[in-house]
Amino acid sequence: MTANARSPEFGPEHLAEVRRLQGLYPDKRGALLPVLHLAQDTFGYISLEVEAYVAGLFELSPAHVHEVVTFYTLYFQHPKGRHVVAVCHNLSCHLLGAKGIIEHLTQRLGVEVGETTPDGRVTLLSVECLCACEQAPMMQVDDRYEGNLTPEKVDGILGGLR
Repeated sequence: MTANARSPEFGPEHLAEVRRLQGLYPDKRGALLPVLHLAQDTFGYISLEVEAYVAGLFELSPAHVHEVVTFYTLYFQHPKGRHVVAVCHNLSCHLLGAKGIIEHLTQRLGVEVGETTPDGRVTLLSVECLCACEQAPMMQVDDRYEGNLTPEKVDGILGGLR
């Protein structure tokens, strides 16, 4: 089921996993992040309706869950592309050319940061830190890290995405 079809709701197996995760912590709120990942995997992204549903599972306000979702970069509030390209814009990466890499990607992909290409292939993000300053500028493509970026290297990486 997608988040758009009707009110989101976990099936019995997922609800059992939510309860298991909540039981791992002295305060069940400690399981909020993994349950949000489960929701994203289940519904495709974290819509406002999904936020409200998850909030109910934790007896939290939807606003509290929304604050968590918008704080972390790994939660998507809209459908994401088949591939997620995230460029670090922190100090080291910025000083070594991240701004130019982001500009190159926006031109090459035809989207702004935070958007997904019309074909649904790539979502482009700019993130705070990828923890590899020695390889700046850095980007993460799905689960793979790429460093010492140049526009030519970026083009080669994009060309390899299926």
